[in-house]
Amino acid sequence: MGLAYVAPIGVQNLFVINGALSCSRYHALLRAWIVIFFDITLSMACFFGIGALMERYTWLQMLILLLGSLVVIWIGIGLLRTRPDEIKRQSTDLPLLRMISTACVVTWFNPQAIIDGTMMLGAFRAVLPPDSSLFFLAGVVSASCLWFTLLTLLISVFRERFNARILRGINIICGIVIVCYGLRLLLHFIQLL
Repeated sequence: MGLAYVAPIGVQNLFVINGALSCSRYHALLRAWIVIFFDITLSMACFFGIGALMERYTWLQMLILLLGSLVVIWIGIGLLRTRPDEIKRQSTDLPLLRMISTACVVTWFNPQAIIDGTMMLGAFRAVLPPDSSLFFLAGVVSASCLWFTLLTLLISVFRERFNARILRGINIICGIVIVCYGLRLLLHFIQLL
């Protein structure tokens, strides 16, 4: 279940993939490990009760949807605006604080991740016996560590096969998917109004 939770392509995975394509292997792995930290903290928050807060306070759910959808759309537009020559220039490693803040944003400001995590992990917590809950959470944490690390290593090993044109195509596809995703979240917010 942990792999089913982290594997779908979303903003986190795209951030990790972009790092594996454009950074040194050390910085790509560092980026993945920072994402893992934020993913684990989000998983634990979802597992232990953020869903209860969102169910209780409709304004909080709406705030997360609104802000999160705008952040997701902004990230997608940034990918769409990247030109092939900028992709080559992006092969420098991000400063550590920027890497940390971006990893935090793509994890904690992603309303779909919060909602999916709350529904999936919160639902499992509700039905699991207390003595099994920690084993389940350990599986989710292990899946996050395994997924993001292996994804980074696999992409970084084969990144030489990606030229600027292919990277631009990947950015366009990912940007369109992310913008549509953000618009869908924004529409959900509007429907709640």
